[in-house]
Amino acid sequence: MSEKRACIETTHEDAPTIAAALRPDNTPSMTTRVDDGAIRTTVERETAGGLQSTVDDYVVNLTVAETVARTAREHSTQP
Repeated sequence: MSEKRACIETTHEDAPTIAAALRPDNTPSMTTRVDDGAIRTTVERETAGGLQSTVDDYVVNLTVAETVARTAREHSTQP
């Protein structure tokens, strides 16, 4: 059976910090790297359903990491 693969690329103001927050939740089937302000994550799974579940979890984690980073930036710039 061939592996199913998804490549997710997102850009962020603080991509290295967000990528660092995501990496602990990565499974062995995932790789994450940062290039020029973009986070690139590749997910490989044996089944389409497994791929969908992993990508869904990743997007939730990404949303949380982005929200926390944005909130921290906003609070650090307030007087």
